[in-house]
Amino acid sequence: MTLEKVTTVSWFDRLKNSIAGIGFGFLLVIGITVGLFWNEGRAVQTQRSLDEGAGLVVSLTPEAIDPAYEGQLIHLTGPIIADQPISDDQFAVTAEGVRLVRFVEMFQWIETSKTESQQNVGGSETRVTTYSYGLDWSDRHHDSSRFEDTADHRTNPAMIYERRIFSLDNAELGAFSLGRTVLDRVGGAQPFPIAAEQIETLRDALGDDSDVRVVDGAIYLGPNPTRPQVGDYRIRYELVPLGTISVIGQQRDNGIAAYNTQAGDSLLIVDTGNLSAQEMFDSAASSNSVMTWVLRACGLVLLITGFSLMLGPISVVASVIPFLGSIVGMGTGLVSTIAGITLGTLTIGSAWLFYRPLTAVLIFIAGAALIVAIRMLAKRKKRSPEEQVATT
Repeated sequence: MTLEKVTTVSWFDRLKNSIAGIGFGFLLVIGITVGLFWNEGRAVQTQRSLDEGAGLVVSLTPEAIDPAYEGQLIHLTGPIIADQPISDDQFAVTAEGVRLVRFVEMFQWIETSKTESQQNVGGSETRVTTYSYGLDWSDRHHDSSRFEDTADHRTNPAMIYERRIFSLDNAELGAFSLGRTVLDRVGGAQPFPIAAEQIETLRDALGDDSDVRVVDGAIYLGPNPTRPQVGDYRIRYELVPLGTISVIGQQRDNGIAAYNTQAGDSLLIVDTGNLSAQEMFDSAASSNSVMTWVLRACGLVLLITGFSLMLGPISVVASVIPFLGSIVGMGTGLVSTIAGITLGTLTIGSAWLFYRPLTAVLIFIAGAALIVAIRMLAKRKKRSPEEQVATT
């Protein structure tokens, strides 16, 4: 089921919108430039904190608390012990673990749209938007009253169940008490299937008249799982189980807290499994490096977007003649790409000079030496064979 909507945007409106985009593009470029500079400082500060922590950390056994290490950075590893389970009382689901996550999907009408644009002589633009409608599962509510085609039979009820997280408030690691600050960092979530034998418990919790079933380890609310209807629910769970964890943090009284480094960061590292302190610091350093590169890449893309917005009016003006507008658009896209990458790399390089001057100077020297070597090699290749023989 589809619906097509055709709109025409005049050349003047397109130009007005593109001019309005200049200001947003300028602010985007300024903001992302500052963000890229900050990201380099963040990466350096985090790495310095990790290096500082690696030189200070003391590995202890968790069976007893030694007051001599109060306030120091310590490393512990051992099993989590909890004196109570965690529960989703709404569905009477109980588990032994650190965290229980409820995932909810509702079968409902979903609207998708696709727009195709065509430039016309004179600079106007015709946009054809095709709206498609279908039934599918979704973990968020699709408000059918906002659909472009509000047919009576395409009505989604409100979602009365939603995603929820149920967590332990406290637990123990040997003699140490673990609060939410540590427990919320424990990972290793696993599927937690609902047993078919729990159907009676579910009916008691939801009411005997509810259409509740257990299908493939998930709770199904609806009359027929093989032919779902609008408003049916699928509910599944994931559990972070009790198990062995490794923690690096500050010993504070009988618990673990974040350790404030001289570099300016707060160190609190939690990993699943029995890991040495060095393994944990290596993993944290690797994560820091990945995060730095991800933010760099996102920053470059957003810089290109910002320059594209700033140059947008040029291609709109040229689009009075459609093919000319396309050519100019490709040109402004190329300029935006070059400008974004250039500004981004210069910002990153400048940040390195500010935060890591010695490393930056060494890199610049190595780069300059490489450029000189390439130029010398190129000149050598351009010589004729006779000239090369004469010089030998």
